[in-house]
Amino acid sequence: MATGGVNRKISAASARAHTRKPVKKSSFPLGILRTTLAVLLISFVAWAYQAIQPPPPKICGSPHGPHITAPRIKLRDGRHLAYQEHGVPKDAAKNKIIYVHGFDSFRHDAVVAKTLSPDVAEDLGVYIVSFDRPGYGESDPDPNRTLKSLALDIEELADKLELGSKFFITGFSLGGHAVWGCLKYIPKRLAGAILVAPPINYWWPGLPINLTSEVFYKQKLQDQWTLRVAHYTPWLTYWWNTQQWFPSSSLIAGSVDILSSQDIELVSKRSDRQSYKAQVKQQGVYETLHSDLNVGFGNWEFSPVDLENPFPNNEGSIHLWQGDEDMLVPVEAQRYIAEKLPWIHYHELQGAGHFFPHANGMADTFIKSLLLGK
Repeated sequence: MATGGVNRKISAASARAHTRKPVKKSSFPLGILRTTLAVLLISFVAWAYQAIQPPPPKICGSPHGPHITAPRIKLRDGRHLAYQEHGVPKDAAKNKIIYVHGFDSFRHDAVVAKTLSPDVAEDLGVYIVSFDRPGYGESDPDPNRTLKSLALDIEELADKLELGSKFFITGFSLGGHAVWGCLKYIPKRLAGAILVAPPINYWWPGLPINLTSEVFYKQKLQDQWTLRVAHYTPWLTYWWNTQQWFPSSSLIAGSVDILSSQDIELVSKRSDRQSYKAQVKQQGVYETLHSDLNVGFGNWEFSPVDLENPFPNNEGSIHLWQGDEDMLVPVEAQRYIAEKLPWIHYHELQGAGHFFPHANGMADTFIKSLLLGK
């Protein structure tokens, strides 16, 4: 008797399942991977936060801060402003002028006061007081600084020094922004004003977009980004100007590429600055240079082109001086502002750069035009 076998059919899928090698599980637990990524993310955020935070200022007169060497006044909020007097004695003066310094400078850089001839000062009875803007030199920083607060600081300086109900004001370069602020917020305190090469805020309302775009893109790419950061993300200004990955402000770096031939010649003669240059930013770069960028190129509460004439009866005058070869301040935009404000006496100097106030005789010219209309 024959015995029969059982034939079993096996599918292809089943065969592959029996012959497939088992998959090895990862020896690195998923939980540890997630924890590691979280730690790395937190570490990066912490590093980024620290990188964008400016260090605390070194306040003058504090235990670890610079010494106080200049006379100072105490302001309404407890801050102090350091100042320096020039010209004839205040009590004998006929014309009292407050000078506002520019970017990366302080009270000793009062070029109009330092280069004004003694004869002109005596003949016209000119007294000039220069002061350190907040954060510069020996003036306390103002973490809430605005154009209005600076105008009120200037008014309080005038009152504390007893300059009278009216005074003149002069601002060079970024100090010109303070003059615009005074014309807006304390016009009744002014007897007259001089703006010397005041920078343009490319986001001022009232400036034609085609004009601002044209002059903005004439700048070096790194300077375009420096101003963009200050305007749109001011909380990144410190990081942008201290990081080493990309080039930042040409002005802060001291590049000569942004100077005219006249500027290079004039700057080379300013050897006296070496004796006090370290004092300019001794309280910190954020309180000085970076705050200047944020305030000067941030969102303003007003536009200069909308200002009204503070002297409708010609009881005073406003003068704006500009070099046509200034590579820091575009002359095209300055011309437009002068056209929009016909009550401003506009003086354009051929062949002049940004530092033309240091040229021989310019201080006398400024003061005579202001006081004598010449």
